Amino acid sequence: MNSKDDNHSGEVARTLVEFLEVAITMIVFLKGFYPSAAFERRRYMNLVVQRASHPELRDYIQSAATGLLPFIQKGLVERVAVIFFSEDNVPVERFIFKLTINPSCAASVEEGQLEFALRSFLIKLSVSKSLVKPLPHNCRWEVTAYLRSLPEVGSSKEGELWIPTDTKQWQKPPVITPVKSLDSEPLCLQLYLEHPSFSEP
Repeated sequence: MNSKDDNHSGEVARTLVEFLEVAITMIVFLKGFYPSAAFERRRYMNLVVQRASHPELRDYIQSAATGLLPFIQKGLVERVAVIFFSEDNVPVERFIFKLTINPSCAASVEEGQLEFALRSFLIKLSVSKSLVKPLPHNCRWEVTAYLRSLPEVGSSKEGELWIPTDTKQWQKPPVITPVKSLDSEPLCLQLYLEHPSFSEP
């Protein structure tokens, strides 16, 4: 891979990170986790989207998304999840972004094409209220990244932004609801919802 491919795959990764920041904010807004006054309307990719107006919420979402950039650029990120937990720390709902970037094809895609494809995910998210479950009382949420492999320890400061998770897992396979998918070069992206199985203890 030459430096031109690196530049183009870096642009794809940056566009994806920017998209994830907006998508994560939309998911938190969609779930009604915070009052609507904690958000403000903004334009992104020629769409009206929600942006966190509360500084701590905005900083958390932004730092979670931008903290993924070096890992996405290296092809380490397999999935990014927005997970909602019950009071006893058990996941009740997961929004999963499953992604693959092919760096060798990144040079052939135009930014407008990629934005058009990602825009369709935001449109679909904005009308997905019927797919989500009501949140239990005293719940919480977090952004979790699932890596294909762990980066080398001490190789850089990148790993310091993320910590290993102790998230409880479901015992049974989850119920999966597809939301949207994109299968093209250089980006393959799937968005789906996971809920616990009806037989989950």
